[in-house]
Amino acid sequence: MTRIDELRATAHPLRLRMLSLLTGAAMSAAEVGRELGISQASASYHLRVLERVALIRVVETVRLRGGDAKRYRHESSSRRVDPGAPPAPRLPAEEEGPYVEAIIDELRRRARRRAEGPGVTTDAELWVDPEVWRRVVHHVAEGSALLHAAACPPRTPGTHPVSMTAALFRL
Repeated sequence: MTRIDELRATAHPLRLRMLSLLTGAAMSAAEVGRELGISQASASYHLRVLERVALIRVVETVRLRGGDAKRYRHESSSRRVDPGAPPAPRLPAEEEGPYVEAIIDELRRRARRRAEGPGVTTDAELWVDPEVWRRVVHHVAEGSALLHAAACPPRTPGTHPVSMTAALFRL
């Protein structure tokens, strides 16, 4: 699968939420459905879309009431970013809109749940030295990897939900 296939698959707010859930724990379609307030059938459909493009994988199969329940996990978001890697491909123009809209919808949903505590919000369109840009991209990628590596299952005692959304790109 290509990066564009991954972007197409994530152009749905439910799938973005599923990726976040499956970073902290392996979950079945029934568990994902309960956590997101959707049917098991709907969760199963969206999980298959994500599995087809290798954004999630089956990490175990459990026997339940005479059937098998697959438990999925998302691990690719914690991979390190290689600063020397070629730039990620862009979505075709006709598909970029739905992807951006899905991210906007998810950010709106998260902002409505926002609690008190430390955080940062920023927006910038600037001209900077290429070395500064490389360092910023590296630090944001490291922060993302740290959060993903520390992710716990939903509602784990002693944890609280957090949100990180970042889109860094050259203009």
